[in-house]
Amino acid sequence: MATPDNPAAPYQVLARKYRPASFESLVGQDAMVRTLANAFRSGRIHHAFILTGVRGVGKTTTARILARAFNYADDSGAHPTLDLSIEGVHCAEIIAGTHVDVMEMDAASNTGIDAIREINAMTRTPPMAAPYKVFIIDEVHMLSTSAFNGLLKTLEEPPPYVKFIFATTEIRKVPVTILSRCQRFDLRRIAPETMTEYLSGLLERESIAAQPEALAMIVRAGEGSVRDCLSLTDQAIAHGDGEVTAEAVRDMLGLADRARVIDLFEKLMGGDIAGALGDTRHLYDTGADPTTIIADLAEFTHLVTRIKIVPAAADDPVLTPDERTRGADFAGRLGIRILTRSWQILSRGLVEIAQAANGLQAAEMVLVRLAHAADLPSPEDLIEKLTARGADEAAPRPDMPRPSGGGGGNGGQALARAHPASAPMATAQALPMPTSYEQLVALAAEKRDILVKHALESDIRPVSFEPGRIEISLVEGANQAIVSTLSGRLKDWTGRPWMVTISARKVETPTLREQREADARTEQDQALSDPLVKAALEMFPGSEIVYAGPVRRSAADDTETDQDPDYSLEEEDD
Repeated sequence: MATPDNPAAPYQVLARKYRPASFESLVGQDAMVRTLANAFRSGRIHHAFILTGVRGVGKTTTARILARAFNYADDSGAHPTLDLSIEGVHCAEIIAGTHVDVMEMDAASNTGIDAIREINAMTRTPPMAAPYKVFIIDEVHMLSTSAFNGLLKTLEEPPPYVKFIFATTEIRKVPVTILSRCQRFDLRRIAPETMTEYLSGLLERESIAAQPEALAMIVRAGEGSVRDCLSLTDQAIAHGDGEVTAEAVRDMLGLADRARVIDLFEKLMGGDIAGALGDTRHLYDTGADPTTIIADLAEFTHLVTRIKIVPAAADDPVLTPDERTRGADFAGRLGIRILTRSWQILSRGLVEIAQAANGLQAAEMVLVRLAHAADLPSPEDLIEKLTARGADEAAPRPDMPRPSGGGGGNGGQALARAHPASAPMATAQALPMPTSYEQLVALAAEKRDILVKHALESDIRPVSFEPGRIEISLVEGANQAIVSTLSGRLKDWTGRPWMVTISARKVETPTLREQREADARTEQDQALSDPLVKAALEMFPGSEIVYAGPVRRSAADDTETDQDPDYSLEEEDD
């Protein structure tokens, strides 16, 4: 493609035209540059470097700049330096990737040992023109195990005129033997404010107008990658007919209008399902993908949550004015429970849309569920609302048996009634010499012997117990080897022999697990018989009580005010 000023010259994309050629022009990697400057200043320049970071963050570019710094030479001779303001003898060819002494290899297409043997052979001869032979291996994690092994010796004791520079996006896949022989640099994602400033300056040099909202969308989509942001900017210029506009970027990326997404969020949080579905249809008709709509809602939910916890998050430069002001407003009005519940529904919805035959229908059903859930009262509001129906309705009737372990008709007592812990492990203390079956289970837990603990709880019915002697009965299908195993473990743990025998009598004593399950059913039945719980179930048809562990006391019963009740209302379709 030719440019207007020079029809014969091919068009060069921004990512190539503005590719950094020196450390001064490298964007957002100040920490790495400072470390290298110290090394060059002191003359302690390592022979091998590994650069890691996300795609497009500048790993290969940095490798070429490093190669230029190693091989810098001017009229005064060769001398490694980070000051590359004046082009040296070898600089142009190194940056262009054509220098004879700077070899670049893509490990993704050269994974085997043969490529490494070739490199090892080339290290035996000195450089032809530059002070150093530099080997740049991109995506080094793609090398095979044999290739890595073949590189180890050369990497550990290279000739004085050889430098290695590795680049990878998967640092965890590089063997430790390689990492230990390299100086590592983690190239960071570019901060949004730095990227926005960089793009603004670049477009100004190109004499291209750009709307701030459009740049914010590009920076957000680029996710800290300079190359991705420049590629998106190139596309936006083409879509906008020579300028970067918010509308063009939105159409190009298939994004929903941010203001409309926030309007949709507001309707959902207010329970306006009809209005929310109308807005969704409008966004869909204007080109927004259903998945994108739900993802944008999840992103805004996350933003509101962050602002609620960290108010300074509203100052993020990539936010639009609507996101900044309205996000802070929602953060002040919405509770953490509503926001986290909304996030969970939206996250699950993305999976459902991906699996659905009709994405729009799936997205609308997600929004219906979200609007319904967002309009639900909090547990505190629910208790207050139900209690307000009147003491007569909330209090137990005379003919109703009072459940054991709790108070009268108080709402907190109904949802979280006290109950003694039925699991012996909850209160038993680990002792060197167990004096009860419960202490024996606790001892197995302390020793972290999962197999013995499981057998004690699920496979064994205790008949009699005294220190040094246990009589047990096994459940049907249990492995009888547990008898000898338990005897041996106890001898190791306590330092004295134990006799473990199987009872000849038929024993009906429940196992500990059976006892816990029976206690759970009793607690659930007690909760279901409470008038306040019945009222809650009537208020939410299709809901059910779910047991989540032994019930703890509520604030009305004791001082543990920070604990949530272990019973929760769940809808059947969830």
